[in-house]
Amino acid sequence: MLLKRLIVCLDVRDRRVTKGVRFLDNRDVGDPVELAEKYCRDGADELVFYDITASAEHRPTDLEMVRRVAEKVFIPFSVGGGVRSSADMRQVLLAGADKVSLNSLAVLHPEILSEGARSFGRQCVVLGMDVRFAGVSSALPSGYEVVIEGGRRGMGLDALEWARKAVDLGAGEICLNAIDTDGVRGGYELDITRMISENVSVPVIASGGAGELRHIADAFLRGKADAALVASMVHSGDFTCGGIKQFMIDNSIPARRGFVRKEK
Repeated sequence: MLLKRLIVCLDVRDRRVTKGVRFLDNRDVGDPVELAEKYCRDGADELVFYDITASAEHRPTDLEMVRRVAEKVFIPFSVGGGVRSSADMRQVLLAGADKVSLNSLAVLHPEILSEGARSFGRQCVVLGMDVRFAGVSSALPSGYEVVIEGGRRGMGLDALEWARKAVDLGAGEICLNAIDTDGVRGGYELDITRMISENVSVPVIASGGAGELRHIADAFLRGKADAALVASMVHSGDFTCGGIKQFMIDNSIPARRGFVRKEK
């Protein structure tokens, strides 16, 4: 049985980790490199870094930050924000990231998914999806709409339809973030998580809303996700990665036990 993963998300602005609610009212959390080391030591399986203002400010990803993180952590991490081409993807990977997350760019220029998969392997290409509930209609049969630009721009694109298309184009993984539940800590949006998990052939990461340990179990058991992404739960200090992983194991959710790297 494949192990389920716990992934910590770090939203970065001006080289500081920040966290908001539904993409608003962000507060400072700390230094991204220091937090990456902390979560790595504590048992996180992977990390995700989003440079949340790079696209809006029309600047590239902060490669120096990527290099600094790569020097300090020994678990996989992905990077999103500010990637505008396959050449940018190459630079992010050369800086030390294991994967590149594509969100708005992929919606506007879907061919980037194929280019990335062809150049670097689809295991390096993560589709970041921001979705919100809009009601079932002929245009949105799943009831969920894809939004871009930090939730500011609705695309009239059905979430399930887009997930299927993106996988066909080359996405090797989907990080599904529900804006309606993001940062609220009331639980993941399980309906769309399960819908996409059951209809694509690649791993799906549940994102947006984890606040309690039972939400983690829900993501795997009810949402059928392959990984659960957390932010506020651990940034707040209310929970640790190690504690969450132990909860998963105690509840028969297959997970990698934490370990401590031996220094040379």
